[in-house]
Parts: sequence; C-alpha cells; structure tokens
Amino acid sequence: MQNTPKLSEEQQTLKWFLGLFYIIFLGYDIFYFYIWSTEPGLSNIGIGYWLHIIMLSLLPISIYLIKKGKSESIKYMYFITFSLLTVINDIIYYWGSSVSYSSGNIVEIFFVLFSPIFVNKNFFLLVSFGMLLKFALLGLVLQDPAVMFPILIVVVLAMVAYILLNRFLSYIMAVKTSYDKQLEGIVKGIIATLELKDPYTRGHSERVADYAVILAKELGKFKKDELKSFYHVCLLHDIGKIHIPDSILTKPSRLTDEEYEIIKTHPAVGAEAIKHVAGIADHIDIVRYHHERWDGKGYPEQLKGENIPLLSRVTAIADAFDAMTSSRSYRSALSVEEAYQRIVDGKGTQFDPNLVELFKIIYPSWCDYHKKYPWQEKSLGKAVVSKTGGETIENS
Repeated sequence: MQNTPKLSEEQQTLKWFLGLFYIIFLGYDIFYFYIWSTEPGLSNIGIGYWLHIIMLSLLPISIYLIKKGKSESIKYMYFITFSLLTVINDIIYYWGSSVSYSSGNIVEIFFVLFSPIFVNKNFFLLVSFGMLLKFALLGLVLQDPAVMFPILIVVVLAMVAYILLNRFLSYIMAVKTSYDKQLEGIVKGIIATLELKDPYTRGHSERVADYAVILAKELGKFKKDELKSFYHVCLLHDIGKIHIPDSILTKPSRLTDEEYEIIKTHPAVGAEAIKHVAGIADHIDIVRYHHERWDGKGYPEQLKGENIPLLSRVTAIADAFDAMTSSRSYRSALSVEEAYQRIVDGKGTQFDPNLVELFKIIYPSWCDYHKKYPWQEKSLGKAVVSKTGGETIENS
C-alpha cells in the first residue's frame, strides 16, 4: 500500500523537526561552551557528554522508524528522552549546591514553540504539561524558588503555541471538509454514470458502502478518517463494470462461460481505474479483491484466507448481503432472514469466519438500515447469474 498524504506529511515534518533539533541542540552547546564560555569545551557537569551521546544515538533509530513507516512515535521519543536526561542532569548538578538554579537550554523553548507543527493535540499537551511537570519536580527536589521563572516562561510559550495550534487545526479542518465534500461528489457522480449504464445497480453501491462501514466499525481497528476513505472506496467497488458490455451487464438470464469470464474482469479493471486517485488509491485492494473467497475459489487472483486484505473481506459480506436482499429483473429480493442464513452458511468457505461472527452481532443494525432505506425512490440491484446455474451471492 502506498503512503497516505497524511503519513508523507508527517515524515516531512519530522525531517524538519530532527534537523532543527540537532542544529539548536548542538549549535547552542557549541556556542555556549566554546565561544561564550570563559573555559572552552563542552560541559562535563552532571551527565555531561552522555547527554549528547544518547541524543545523537536516537538519530539512526529515527531514520529506521521513518523507513519502516512508523514515524508517529519519534517526536515523543525525543521529547521524553531529552526531558528525562535533563532532569537527571540538573538534579545531579544542583543537588546540594549553593549555586541557584538556572535553566538556559534553548531546546526546551524549541519543543514548546514547535509542538504545533505536528498539528497534534496529544503531542502539544505532552510537551506543555511535561515541561511544567519537569520544572515542578525540580523545584520540589531542589527547594529552589528560582524554578518559578522557567515555569512562567513555559506557560507563556505554551499559550502562544496553543493559539498557533488552533489556527492550524481550524485551517486544516476547513480544507479537509471541503476536500471530503468534493471527493464524495466526484465519487457519487461516477457512480451515477455507472447507474445510467445499468439502472438495476442503482443504490447498490451506496448500500454496500453503508453496510460495510457498520461492519468495519465493529472491528474497532480503524480511525474515523480511515472509515471515511473506506466508505468512498466502497462506493466505487463495482466501477470496473463500466468496461462490461451492456448486453452482458443487463442480461436477465444465465450467463455463458465466456460472458462470466468477462464479468470477472471488473475488479481488476476498477482497481486500474482508481490507482492514481488521491484519497482512494490507498485502498485499491478493496476494489480489486472484493470478490475473493476465503476458500480461495474467488477472483481475480484466487487469494485465500488472510491473504485477502481485511477490508476486502468486509466488503465481500456487505456486497453479498445486498445482492441477496435486492430485487432482480427475474425474481424478487430474498428476505433478510434468508440472506442472513446464507451468509452464516458461507462461514469458512466464502467468507472470513471471524467476520461472519461479527456479522451476527451487527445484523440487527443492517436489518434496520434495510427497512429504512428508500427503496421506492431508487431502482434496485441486479445480481449476476453464475455459470453453474443459480445466483452466486457474492456477485452483484
């Protein structure tokens, strides 16, 4: 799977963060101890050189995490490590000393002021409250009122950073809302084009997407943004049928072997069609593999079991359920009870057994949705008749 725009932006921000951190961290110490100090040389007070060695050792770890696409934790790693080391260093140096406490490390200002660049409230709160906790702890241990000054500085800087963060968040939310509306409008426009080609599919994509999101939510593994992207892709799961001749797509009777082979090309064609669409291409597997079966007898690649992407397995159940509970040109819709039983009967053969168990849990919500759906206002779906005779509940 490709990197999402959000992940790419996070990695780019981290590169800036790491570059600025080391420039400020090392540059400040070099200037202070080699240029400004009356006794040139890096300080060896407290943990001294170990502070620099440990912080520099985090760089190869960070590069490794970025390459593995696990960059989210890097900023936390730097802040927590630096804060713990400086607390230890200050306690060792000032404990029992007659020298009044002073905090002059500009890196602390860097962390507070630059925390908004990640547009992440959790990181901002960790930095702000973590810095205050650090100085409060030093004040209690050292019993030095001078610690109040850096506390006040942190409070003021945190207020400035909070204002910046909220401005960033407001701007991003406005852009994101606009983008989501445009994307959904484009997707539904494409679906409307497909429905003009095959009126019997009207409403099918919408229902499959809604069913699938309900089931995906029950998994508890996906964030709100991921579910939104999943919904948009589900709307396009049958987009490859644009490529199929009308004589086959709208045929009410049994398909020939040759016609069925043409039908089976639509997942791959659909995946090819959306592979460069930002915001959708990252979930291209949903379009490509929603007709794969748990037992490996599906198409287009005969994937088996957990080799089939999870959300493709989710879509397969939603697709089958709607195929059975929608009317066809040659028969009325099956009851939701009959569709339920067929899904359960397909456990471990056509469908992921774990997802079937979750399907049993959310089945009542699917029934409610089915009951409330405005069927009279929309034309209904049409299933493909299998080459072996009878309906294949996965092909809609």
